Amino acid sequence: MTLTAATDHGSPTPEPLRTYEVAALRADGSLYIGQDNAPALPLFEAAFAAFARGTLIQTVQGDIAIEDLQPGDIINTSSGEPAQLIWIGSSNFIPADTGRRLPLIRIMPDSFGEGRPSSFLTVGPAARVLHTPHHLRAEAGGTRLLAPVREFVDGVNVIEVAPPTPVRLFHICLSRHAAVKAGGLEMETFHPGAQALRDATPNQRDRFLSMFPQIGHATDFGPLAHPRAPDTPAESVTG
Repeated sequence: MTLTAATDHGSPTPEPLRTYEVAALRADGSLYIGQDNAPALPLFEAAFAAFARGTLIQTVQGDIAIEDLQPGDIINTSSGEPAQLIWIGSSNFIPADTGRRLPLIRIMPDSFGEGRPSSFLTVGPAARVLHTPHHLRAEAGGTRLLAPVREFVDGVNVIEVAPPTPVRLFHICLSRHAAVKAGGLEMETFHPGAQALRDATPNQRDRFLSMFPQIGHATDFGPLAHPRAPDTPAESVTG
């Protein structure tokens, strides 16, 4: 992580910067590949930190490691209708980040049922799984919720890990929001949610949206495919 220099005379310290890489389809179908140094703020971090390198994503052509996916690939989704991959972003999680960012999480095989996942799966702090936490099942009824994987950390089946070497983290956007099979486990594709963009300054929002060539306005991300579980018990399930 590259930090900007602190200012003198008691001025506020600028936000730390992180290098983010993007490969995406433009609206005209051409390919965009770029790198940007942008604020290491939760709004940005969440778009680049869901899946570790090596995670197998189920496509119509079979399982493909996330780092080998290309914009335009067709990805299977939990709805049964495939969708096109239009954006893939990545960033590095380095050992020095431990304690400064939410940790990585390792999910042991069969933690969410047989073959879910099929082998151990390492995910980043932004990962959400299509699985309703036990304490929300009564409130959710029969609806499956997209829940932060960190909600399931128990120290046995789902554990926090601190990598001794850098780990490349990824996230993906499809032509519509969805849950996709990652190592056999249904995981969320990227969507910022309404609240994250409402809380951003106009400059942060514009900078963030500029990293998505097909997105001109927050509404272009479309509706959520599944409701999200709250990040904390105090939030509404439908928020």
